[in-house]
Amino acid sequence: MRIGLDMMGGDYAPQEAVKGVKLFLETVATKAHLVLLGDEQAITPLLAEAQIPASDYTIIHAPQVIGMHEHPTKALKEKQQSSIAIGFHLLQNGKIDAFISAGNTGAMMVGTFYSIKAIEGVQRPTISTPVPREDGTFGLLLDVGINSDCKPENLVQFAILGSLYAKHILKRDNPTVGLLNIGEEEGKGNLLAQATYPLLKEHPQLNFTGNIEGRHIFSNKVDVIVCEGFTGNVVLKMAESFHEIAVKRNIRDEYLDRFNFETYGGTPVLGVSQPVIIGHGISEAAAFKNMITLAQQMIESKLLEKIKESFNGKQS
Repeated sequence: MRIGLDMMGGDYAPQEAVKGVKLFLETVATKAHLVLLGDEQAITPLLAEAQIPASDYTIIHAPQVIGMHEHPTKALKEKQQSSIAIGFHLLQNGKIDAFISAGNTGAMMVGTFYSIKAIEGVQRPTISTPVPREDGTFGLLLDVGINSDCKPENLVQFAILGSLYAKHILKRDNPTVGLLNIGEEEGKGNLLAQATYPLLKEHPQLNFTGNIEGRHIFSNKVDVIVCEGFTGNVVLKMAESFHEIAVKRNIRDEYLDRFNFETYGGTPVLGVSQPVIIGHGISEAAAFKNMITLAQQMIESKLLEKIKESFNGKQS
């Protein structure tokens, strides 16, 4: 497998990206060959200094960089030689099997939707976040930001995508699904929640257990939590603040440490035809290592093939 990594994306690139590559190669059993996209003059000395074997990677020179605050569509159009644009070109043409970047999130989303498209039958691709649970495992929350306004059918598809991810990546047999709501009883919530509930309940592919409240998010009540992206993003940002507060107050706690985004690295775009993983702009070595690991897991588990099979004629 060939995993493409944007070496120029993120506030601490390319130094932390190089450190992440080294950490991945030293700690993860892998058959992956890394395709490193970026300014060759900038990254080659760092790779040599890190003593990373040249046989483990290929450098694709990308002289341009899309800045974190550039307009996504305009930047992709005008910077065809940027690391992000070249990465999507390689992915689209089968030269790499996955693409990772901690660069401009908007450019990554635009590149995803216009280069590799959604899987047939998927109305809206989604992004998710792992949720640290009390028992030491992770649940999954989706959508967390790219679909602020949704129809009931969208939430049903998020539940299917989340269930497949939970099964094949988080290794949950028959993952349970809950609808995030303001009460557990059927009939609770706004119009979206009320209309979504019976669709989830009746869907043959889902192990739907009912509504869950905010107090259940970090428990093991369900494996997959479904909501529209507005609510999901609020929950995500609140959860991230737990770790930030702990760091500021010098609180060392094993559970709170798991709210550090670096423990999972980045989020995959679920529902598109090739693996794309988007990292946080402040990603450091551990985050890059974990994003590469996730890409490898997605490829090895054939997750996208499983998603395509699930949506092949079964979803309207």
